[in-house]
Amino acid sequence: MLRFNGGGHINHTIFWQNLSPKGGGEPEGDLLNEIKESFQSFSKFKTQMSAAAAGVQGSGWAWLGYDPKTQKLRVQTCPNQDPLLATTGLVPLFGIDVWEHAYYLQYKNVRPDYVTAIWNVANWKDVEDRLRAAKAL
Repeated sequence: MLRFNGGGHINHTIFWQNLSPKGGGEPEGDLLNEIKESFQSFSKFKTQMSAAAAGVQGSGWAWLGYDPKTQKLRVQTCPNQDPLLATTGLVPLFGIDVWEHAYYLQYKNVRPDYVTAIWNVANWKDVEDRLRAAKAL
């Protein structure tokens, strides 16, 4: 119960801060450099993250996380409301909620369309702030 409800609170708090009506585009600065180092390019990261989000079976999350051990970024999925840090050790930077409630009213059951659209509202400033904080731990 605590994992589900606590994880839901943590995940959604990050999710809403990760989004902005003035978002979209590509990240800049340190975040873009880290993405290129970990995934070769922003395009390859976006493809990997989108595939992970679209491929979650049932309800869950796709995450861009920072691995403090390797000091690299990784894409990871979590089922249900499982929190990324507690279940994988990765520090959550950017999450895509793929529970049907996140997209059903607008996208019906076409999750890939929702995942494609989420990139238009990604708040890269928030994600970069999270990366900076994760590196300082």
